[in-house]
Amino acid sequence: MAAKTYALTPEIAEYIQSVSLRELPILEKLRVETQQMHNGIMQVSPELGQFMRLLIQLTGANNILELGVFTGYSTLSMALAMPENGHIIACDISDEWTSIARKYWLEANVYHKIDLRIAPALQTLNDLKQIRPLPYFDLIFLDADKANYGVYYESCIELLRPNGLLLIDNTLWEFKVADPGIVDLETNVIQKLNKQIWQDERVDISILLFGDGLTVLRKR
Repeated sequence: MAAKTYALTPEIAEYIQSVSLRELPILEKLRVETQQMHNGIMQVSPELGQFMRLLIQLTGANNILELGVFTGYSTLSMALAMPENGHIIACDISDEWTSIARKYWLEANVYHKIDLRIAPALQTLNDLKQIRPLPYFDLIFLDADKANYGVYYESCIELLRPNGLLLIDNTLWEFKVADPGIVDLETNVIQKLNKQIWQDERVDISILLFGDGLTVLRKR
């Protein structure tokens, strides 16, 4: 048993992949294409995609909201883990990036589970909040523009069912959040959000060392 969490070295990260990662061929194909075309900077890690599939299998999540699609790796990961009647509302603003996603969703035969909405995430969230009764989600994955994370958070909590899970990506932000001297909009927004979540009695929380930091919340 260890009394603290250690930062991952490249060697340990590689070892973890070698003994635990079971990336499906269709996911690997999408990840490689994304890296070749866009350098994969905004793509979730394959370990995170696998973790998301595990959470869906454990919880039986059947109604999912995703904010930030990019080329669709996380969407595809989740859709593959859901039953045939599963439903994902996937939000992004880029036709270019999501055109790659749509190609792979079709190839994997999961497109019927995905409702892609090309619009600013704030607009889609506001539209969802107008529906009555509210479309409560089993799981929400937040990986959109960081400057609006605080606003997204409140809407996500409102749209999440009790005992539902909210996954927020990039909450360590290259570990810059640990430096109080940094004056940078995105860093400061995430710093503020992390403190807000810590003090929020509506949720139970844990921050995991996936990629750039993943906060997992359960709505009470």
